[in-house]
Amino acid sequence: MKALIQRVSEASVEVDGQIVGAIGAGILVLLGVEKGDDEQQADKLLHKISHYRMFYDADGKMNLNVQEIGGSLLVVSQFTLAAETEKGLRPSFSSAAQPAEAQRLYDYFVAQAQKQNCPVQTGQFAADMKVRLLNDGPVTFWLSA
Repeated sequence: MKALIQRVSEASVEVDGQIVGAIGAGILVLLGVEKGDDEQQADKLLHKISHYRMFYDADGKMNLNVQEIGGSLLVVSQFTLAAETEKGLRPSFSSAAQPAEAQRLYDYFVAQAQKQNCPVQTGQFAADMKVRLLNDGPVTFWLSA
C-alpha cells in the first residue's frame, strides 16, 4: 500500500461537477492499493500518516502531526500509484490490486481513519475525479507500508 501525502491549506474532490469531499488545513492522501496488501498494512500506513510530523510548531520546525493542528484528511483512491514505471514509456498496472479488493481495502482505510482524532473526507472510488489543492509549502511525502 502506497500513499502520496501533501500538506494542504485546502483541498477538494469533484465528481460530475459536484464537490464530494473538501477539507481546510490538513493532509491530502492519494492512496494506492497493490496486490497482496491487507488490513495490517492499511493500519500501519494510516498510523504513519496520522502521526507524521509535517506541520510547523511555534519554532517553525516540522514537529506537529495533523491531529495536533486540528487538521483533516482527504483520502482519494489513486490506482496509478501502483504503476510499474521502471521499463519503457508506458506504465504497467500489473501490481495494482483488482478493483474489488482495492475498494475493500480503501473502504477499510477510510473507516479506520474516521476513528482517528481528525475529520475525514473522501473522493469517490473508481470515479473520474478532479482534485484541487493548495499545497502548503509545498510539502509532499511518499509513504508505503
